[in-house]
Amino acid sequence: MLQYFITSKTRRKIITLFSKYPDYRVHIRGLAKITKEDPGNISRELARLEKIGYLKAYKEANTKVYGVNQNFILFKELQGMVLKTSNKR
Repeated sequence: MLQYFITSKTRRKIITLFSKYPDYRVHIRGLAKITKEDPGNISRELARLEKIGYLKAYKEANTKVYGVNQNFILFKELQGMVLKTSNKR
């Protein structure tokens, strides 16, 4: 069901991960490994999601890590959609 609202497979995987684990922080390569997607595609989608405010980038040591912005205006709605659709599988 979620694929009809979010057409990018990579973006769906990122939103699903951060909806299920909102306190999780991860760097690009780690996220690419988890989602089994190309780091270039991950980087592009992370930049888009950061630009709209869904994600925040943090500096930890010499690494840029990403985490969900739980104050994002649509966070709870997206999280609800993800949790409802993932329970049906």
